[in-house]
Amino acid sequence: MLSRLELGNCGLSGSIPDSTQNLTRLEYLDLAGNRLIGSIPSFKLSKSLVQVYLQQNKLTGEVPSSHWEGLNKLEFLNLASNSLSESFPESILTLKSLKGFDISNNSFSGQISNSINVSSFSQLDKIDMSRNKFHGPIPAFIFKLPLISNLVLSANNFNGSVDLDMFGRLKHLYSLELSYNDLKVNANTNGSAFSSLSRLNSLMLASCKMQEIPDVRNQPTLKMLDLSDNELTGEIPNWLWDAGNGALQFLNLSHNRFLSLQKPYTFPFELEVLDLHSNILEGDIPIPSRRVYFLDYSSNNFGSSIPADFGKALTLTLFFSISNSKLVGNIPQSLCNASRLDVLDLSNNSLTGTIPSCLAETTKTLRVLDVGRNNLTGNSLDVFPESCNLQTLDLSGNHFQGRLPQSLVNCEKLEVLNLGDNAITDTFPCWLRNLSNLHVFAVRSNKFYGNIDCLDFSGNWTNLQIIDIASNGFSGSLPPKFFASFQTNESKFSHLHFIHPANSAIYYQDSVTLILKGQTTEIVKILTIFTSIDFSNNNFQGNIPVTIGDLKWLKLLNLSHNALTGPVPQSMGKMGNLESLDLSVNELSGTIPQQLASLTFLSLLNLSDNQLSGRIPGGPQFQTFTEASFRGNQGLCGLPLTKVCNNATSNVPTASTQTNEDSDYETGLYVSIGLGFLVGLVIIVGPLVFLRRWRNWYSNHVDRILARIDNKHTGMVINNNEHQDSTF
Repeated sequence: MLSRLELGNCGLSGSIPDSTQNLTRLEYLDLAGNRLIGSIPSFKLSKSLVQVYLQQNKLTGEVPSSHWEGLNKLEFLNLASNSLSESFPESILTLKSLKGFDISNNSFSGQISNSINVSSFSQLDKIDMSRNKFHGPIPAFIFKLPLISNLVLSANNFNGSVDLDMFGRLKHLYSLELSYNDLKVNANTNGSAFSSLSRLNSLMLASCKMQEIPDVRNQPTLKMLDLSDNELTGEIPNWLWDAGNGALQFLNLSHNRFLSLQKPYTFPFELEVLDLHSNILEGDIPIPSRRVYFLDYSSNNFGSSIPADFGKALTLTLFFSISNSKLVGNIPQSLCNASRLDVLDLSNNSLTGTIPSCLAETTKTLRVLDVGRNNLTGNSLDVFPESCNLQTLDLSGNHFQGRLPQSLVNCEKLEVLNLGDNAITDTFPCWLRNLSNLHVFAVRSNKFYGNIDCLDFSGNWTNLQIIDIASNGFSGSLPPKFFASFQTNESKFSHLHFIHPANSAIYYQDSVTLILKGQTTEIVKILTIFTSIDFSNNNFQGNIPVTIGDLKWLKLLNLSHNALTGPVPQSMGKMGNLESLDLSVNELSGTIPQQLASLTFLSLLNLSDNQLSGRIPGGPQFQTFTEASFRGNQGLCGLPLTKVCNNATSNVPTASTQTNEDSDYETGLYVSIGLGFLVGLVIIVGPLVFLRRWRNWYSNHVDRILARIDNKHTGMVINNNEHQDSTF
């Protein structure tokens, strides 16, 4: 007799029991928001079903049409956010009482039949088929639904051309979303069918290959319009701001080719979201209405200065970016009026002058301040308040001088601190060790000096994953304990970003510029498992600590252009994820550890300009490196160098040369085999030496033969060692 089963958001797992098929009196079923797996059972015996909610689970497999046959009382069906696949159960569309269904965010595929017979008395009001894999033209049955109000078909593979006037037949249409398909939407409508839709509230047409802006002047209730990522050019017409009787709240025109805004124009008073980024807008920067909370003007060609009173229009704004827009002039003091900002991004411009000192006070609410890659001068922000909430501070690529303000330690939530490429003169800021949330610390190319002994501790930088102190004046020895504590939590796979807890539109993607594999590279998405250490181009001395081998997750290590001495640690063979290793231009000595040949991910190796000696290890990975990786070491021999190893330099270092007797025996065995092969070769070639014709051949080529013998010998030993060192 059960008629209502409501177990939504109860943490349930496992599959939906087959016995639910026996609930013949069931009217309401809610299992949404659990962790249910497996397939959806049939409900065809539950003739009284009115509402079914199975969204936000992990259900898989096909949903047969037979599961829903005869459910003539069913009004709402929600299967969204699962992993359901195969074809769409088209029998659902023939249910006369159905008012809405949501199958979004699944893996349904195929082409929906145009022969579906939808009754002219259909009650369908809401259809959400977004984020699936449907293809073919927009289903014909849609244009026969007299009461449809919400139609969401975005993020599929629907293709072909469609005229907006076709949707003019749907007189109750409230929301239309066709974004991110393979459609070509024609907005040049000769008739007035589309423009007569008096209830249209939301029109989402991103990435629809549109070349004209649809005429929305006669839509009195339009509040949201997305025309981003199309082929729109020229001026943004001033009549667009009158859409919805001047009550437009959301407008996205980003990723087009707009040149300017047609004058005169007046932004709607109700406008809350304005996104014009990634166009080629020039001239004056438009001042928005004072209700806007999201404003993105980035990646344009304004070439002008920020208006002096611009900040007065941002009193309610949470996000403002005008990066990469060729701005000139100063940062206006009025930006300090934007007291609710979470994100302020002025990076990649040509701004001059100083940062207004009052801007430090806004860090009580500000989470991201990015003014990197400009021409700003003076000191950095002087006083950070005790209630500083900064998560990202990027001042890199400017001309800041002086010392770092110790009040920066008040920003306890700081995750990214990038001060690189300035003229800051200071000792290492040991007091920053208290910033336990710090993930990125970059002070490359400044005038820092002195030792970094304070890093030789088991400190609070437990989340640190990128440290770049290259091209400064640091000196002294490398801190062993720091390397031992520099560990990434590989269990947390995410990336550094800021997202507003109440509004996902307020989003900032952290990035950092590093020298990767010899090239300047911008990491636009910093994964939390990406680790990098760059101490290059300083005055560090002494040995490389053996604790560096504990960095098993390190991706990049650059200690080049210092005065380091001693051997290359064998422990580096344990750094199994290392992709780039640069120890060049130091005073390192001894042999290259055979263990380095086990680093299978290593794609860049630079050991040049040291005092290394002995044979270069073989192995599949080392054979990919060129002579440039080893040049400038007078004592090195063997491929890829042209210098041939002689008997005095032919010993190959192994992981256990001093203690492993078995290894010594096998090494001696292979040496004997090599010498035996050499003797046999001499016996064969010897008589030929007395022939004048062959004497020249012998003189010119015997060294090459010996080199090949040595290489064969090396390969044998390497194969043996690779087997022994597999634990690395």
